[in-house]
Amino acid sequence: MSSSTGLQLGDASYLLEDAEVSCLFAPMAERAAILAFERALSKAQHSVGEIDAEALAAIVAACQDPQLDEEALAAGMRRDGVIVPELVRQMRAAIGPLHGARFHLGATSQDAVDTALMIRMKRVIAILQTRLSALLVQLETLIRAQGALPAMARTRYQDALPFTIGDRVRTWVAPLQGLADTAPDHFPLQLGGPIGLREAAYGRNNKAIAEAMAADLQLSFASEAWHTDRRAIGAVASWCLDLATVLGKVGQDVAIMAQTPVGEIRAPGGGSSAMPHKSNPVGAERLVTLARYVAGNAAMLQTAALHENERSGIAWSLEWLALPPVLIGCGSALLTAQELIEGLEPGHRGPG
Repeated sequence: MSSSTGLQLGDASYLLEDAEVSCLFAPMAERAAILAFERALSKAQHSVGEIDAEALAAIVAACQDPQLDEEALAAGMRRDGVIVPELVRQMRAAIGPLHGARFHLGATSQDAVDTALMIRMKRVIAILQTRLSALLVQLETLIRAQGALPAMARTRYQDALPFTIGDRVRTWVAPLQGLADTAPDHFPLQLGGPIGLREAAYGRNNKAIAEAMAADLQLSFASEAWHTDRRAIGAVASWCLDLATVLGKVGQDVAIMAQTPVGEIRAPGGGSSAMPHKSNPVGAERLVTLARYVAGNAAMLQTAALHENERSGIAWSLEWLALPPVLIGCGSALLTAQELIEGLEPGHRGPG
């Protein structure tokens, strides 16, 4: 499930530069999160007496120091359409015949993969929240420094009425603060077994097992499996889309304010190969580009929410492709916005 981090974008790859978020979608990060799920499952099953202490110790030790054959895992992914069957085979072999069968007991591949995704998405949102909080501080600083400077309000690309730089920046702050106040906080554990019937897969202790796992992994407890109900993922993607869209508006506004005839603000820019006198608003443009990129992938992700029957390999696979660009693109947009706002200077003109 390495997704967009493996795309070959050439020189344009800088548009998605976000090592902190991208690394959470690398294969090793997914493996670690899947093993965290397996370790939590075994611990919960031990707590209700379904796995003995020796089996638990063997499983925990194997999860802490997995000796995985990456080439075999890649081949298994191509063969099975999901990494878990080959990973389980390797882990059971490593644990040994005495306790290996207790590994992944009752679970299905989707339980492991979806829970691993939630573990990582929760980390991503925490990263984005930190960046958003820092950006809001930067914007308040900008208002204090330049907010009283004159500018022109514009509607439908036409001059409307005079107002101030601060008036415009506040139109950015309000939705960004709203998004900061409503950041996603529901990251549910997935536990449904082969066909989403938790009790059939995990027995009479299924609720206790799920509650213990959710607490261990610091995820939300879900009373039912959500194998084909992707709303929790959609809610995170929707928040990221809204955030990227607001940042795109910041980019569009800055590009217009910094435009040569307008000159209300000076934005850090890049050069031209043919016209050295130009200073192109590259950071502002990048925000608009990323907003549209996130929107396109979010739309694709919405189509992946439509599952047939009790599990869809098609929709699930499409989700793996479409979701990481939404999160990485949003993360890159926040980094870009921080750099852009930091570099804004007063322009050479007021409203004309």
